[in-house]
Amino acid sequence: MTANEPIGYDELDAAAARLQLAEDASGLHGSLCGFLAGGGRVGRQSLVAVLHLDAEAATPSPGDQALLERLVKQTESELADPELGFEPLLPADDRPVTERADALVDWCRGFLGGFGLGGAETHGKLSDEAQEILKDLGTIAASSFEFGEEAEDEDSLIEVHEFVRMGAMLLFAECSNRHDSSNDTVH
Repeated sequence: MTANEPIGYDELDAAAARLQLAEDASGLHGSLCGFLAGGGRVGRQSLVAVLHLDAEAATPSPGDQALLERLVKQTESELADPELGFEPLLPADDRPVTERADALVDWCRGFLGGFGLGGAETHGKLSDEAQEILKDLGTIAASSFEFGEEAEDEDSLIEVHEFVRMGAMLLFAECSNRHDSSNDTVH
């Protein structure tokens, strides 16, 4: 895997398992996305420490540390992509719909936790639309999906996935714009 190739779900999931994180790839990526969307910055700190995932985590090997650093850069770039190319990191579309739905729930749970860590002082200043998105992400995070006809389940998952994807980008744009504009203030 080269440094320019996007990190995939399975690659990140294997690293999360090696590091004995309490989160799988979806929860870890959701936590990072929420943290960044909430206005948080990783900087030179360890991603595991920033997201408070280090209680039982193993010390990252140089390879896993490099992977986590690439993940931060990749995620920052994708969330800020003017072409709206951001995607939550979830199992591949050929995996069972139940597995992908559970991963989306885990991603949303991680996102909300990371968002809370990212900069609580800005959260009271969110627009009504952003507050509604957070509320809806909370509903998804607390969900337990019921499955029926496979084609309908697939369509429903696609709709929820698209809402989550766009919601994460909107929250990132709103909080990063506020964060950036506060840095430009002359005193």
